[in-house]
Amino acid sequence: MDIVVLLKQVPDTETLIQIADDKASIKTEDVKWVINPYDEFAVEEALRIKEKHGGGKVTILTMGPERAVESIRTALAMGADEGILIDDPAVEGSDALGTAKVLAAALRETSYNLILAGQRAVDDDGYQVPAAVAEQLGIPQVSMVIKEEISDGRILCECTVEGGTVVVETELPALLTTQKGINEPRYASLPGIMKAKKKPLVKKTLADLGVDPSEVGVSGAKCKVVTLSFPPERSPGKIIEGEAIEDKAAELVRLLREEAKVI
Repeated sequence: MDIVVLLKQVPDTETLIQIADDKASIKTEDVKWVINPYDEFAVEEALRIKEKHGGGKVTILTMGPERAVESIRTALAMGADEGILIDDPAVEGSDALGTAKVLAAALRETSYNLILAGQRAVDDDGYQVPAAVAEQLGIPQVSMVIKEEISDGRILCECTVEGGTVVVETELPALLTTQKGINEPRYASLPGIMKAKKKPLVKKTLADLGVDPSEVGVSGAKCKVVTLSFPPERSPGKIIEGEAIEDKAAELVRLLREEAKVI
């Protein structure tokens, strides 16, 4: 079974984010970049499916700048077989639809029975790219998967929904997005890291994929970031002093009524 994992490189969640001078992007100079955490679940699940069913390969597909090679190599060190990086200045500033167009174009040239992706990227929380890719390819898409079982060319998925879970079945090929709880991603071993250096990693441009640059990037974006700003600072909380609980409760009610004006 051939599996493709859509992977995005994002800032580490512990990185201090600073807004750039243009007020529409972030400063990247001191940012530590990592694999999107939800995409790590996708990589791990792809590896487990390959190990269970045997044969085939796991391909990592990424759109991004040269630095994204590091994240692809990390996935290869985990056990993936090959990587594809779409690196083209024209894709910078692409919205979700533009990104999906580029990824779908690359997928049309790649063998796959199943596509896996994280249910969202932790940098923009868009939730849109995987669904748009599936639409571009004309294949079924199942979101928020926490358990899957493949049999006879079909896949049965257990997915999280608000307040519970739902079971969905569809035929392959299909695209799934992984949710926390589906697995525990493995660490890259030292032998895996050494092997990853020799695994194939192909770099492609829009010209290689036959994608019109005017349809992606800033020029093709339907949705644009106008400005970025940090949330307003919250005023400090108050500690209600007093000896008796009754007095504290009375003072709390007074503050909620007269200052917070919520009652």
